[in-house]
Amino acid sequence: MYHSALLKNTSFINGKWISSSNSFDVINPFNNQIVAKVADANANNAEQAVIAAKNALKTWSAKSAHDRAMILKKWFTLIMENQDELATILTLEQGKPLAEAKGEIAYGASFIEWFAEEGKRVYGDTIQAPSSDKRIVVIKQPVGVVAAITPWNFPNAMIARKAAAALAAGCTFVVKPATLTPLSALALAELSVQAGIPAGVFNVVVGTDSQQMGEVLTTHKSIAKFTFTGSTAIGKILLNQCASTVKKVSMELGGNAPFIVFDDADIDAAVKSAVTSKFRNAGQTCVCTNRILVQSSILEEFTTKFVSAVQSLKLGSGLEENISVGPMITKSATTDVKKLVIDSITAGAELLTGGDSELGSNFYQATVLANVTNDMPIAANEVFGPVAPIIAFNTEQEAIEVANDTEYGLAAYFYARDIGRVWRVAEALEFGMVGINDSAISNAAAPFGGIKQSGNGREGSKYGLDDYMEIKYLSMGGI
Repeated sequence: MYHSALLKNTSFINGKWISSSNSFDVINPFNNQIVAKVADANANNAEQAVIAAKNALKTWSAKSAHDRAMILKKWFTLIMENQDELATILTLEQGKPLAEAKGEIAYGASFIEWFAEEGKRVYGDTIQAPSSDKRIVVIKQPVGVVAAITPWNFPNAMIARKAAAALAAGCTFVVKPATLTPLSALALAELSVQAGIPAGVFNVVVGTDSQQMGEVLTTHKSIAKFTFTGSTAIGKILLNQCASTVKKVSMELGGNAPFIVFDDADIDAAVKSAVTSKFRNAGQTCVCTNRILVQSSILEEFTTKFVSAVQSLKLGSGLEENISVGPMITKSATTDVKKLVIDSITAGAELLTGGDSELGSNFYQATVLANVTNDMPIAANEVFGPVAPIIAFNTEQEAIEVANDTEYGLAAYFYARDIGRVWRVAEALEFGMVGINDSAISNAAAPFGGIKQSGNGREGSKYGLDDYMEIKYLSMGGI
């Protein structure tokens, strides 16, 4: 069993580690061995965390933006100083290759660094009044207590980018991480103590009773804003619960990202980018390529090069060197992907490579399917696994129509070099984020988020504080 000063196994509420008589196991998806036994919190603990955040709000929000920034910068520094240790914990509980885990730690920390500075740039307005004896002023204030529920696929970064904006804005924060991967969240809590974040400002509640704990975080009257990253189906349930108290809500939900390769593209660059986008984190990424659309005139060349690149990917334990694809998170996740592949082959898709499990029940080979149509299961559904379906198209308009033929609108990618086509396609794609000759689109300076049933709100960028602030209008008369 792995030992680390950052490996904590109890919830963190009001600056204290909270034990429980019950516990649950955190399992390494590579070998199904127990990484840690974690105290199983409940709805009462979730409410305690909300009350602690409410009590800490007045003092934290009263701090100057500069003072909050100095504390957040210390948190950022500690995270980067412990990057290797945090990455090892992440790989043990989540499975992704260690190099990817290190990248996630740096990515999550970058949001803390960004918002430490951006919090000092919250500006208001003065507006011309309708009469000379009045003045109109607009100010921005922290929304209040923020609650978050985060997923298992990015157990560090999904928390960091939400908490960074919330704390920088002057809000306090309660997060329930996924029970499959709680250790990264608890490690962040330990470093928050070392950084000097006051008790009650950052709270982590970990428990298996997701329904009851979720109800607390979506309905409690002391919570002003709720933020969620996860599936669209669960997001709809949580949105409905938040309606009872009319909370401010932001949602980053499912995706079905097209990756379009036009006949004027740099094919070698497109192949390399498509492999990275599709198979990062074993395809378990909301913005990863879900459907590869290739223009018919270059279909054979692209497919040959793409299959060759996919076949060079190495599966194994995320802690081993030169591993490209780690295990999927659970056996059931692997089973779901298998079914999508089998059903699509039955519907007429052709298996070019992969299509089997390796190394254990949680592994699935990097797989490529050809002769896919947009109505096949592997294309119509969000595939949270290492499977790349290739769809042929003839015209630019056809590619746009196929790409947009989904209820999701998170991310899309395309490769082309004609400047007119670049503008036409970028504007026509119904997605919140579009990568043009680029699939590494997420960074702290950019607004991350989707449209349609992929959610609402944005994380990162100068817009990222908006969901954690309220606009207040001051009308001053008698002047």
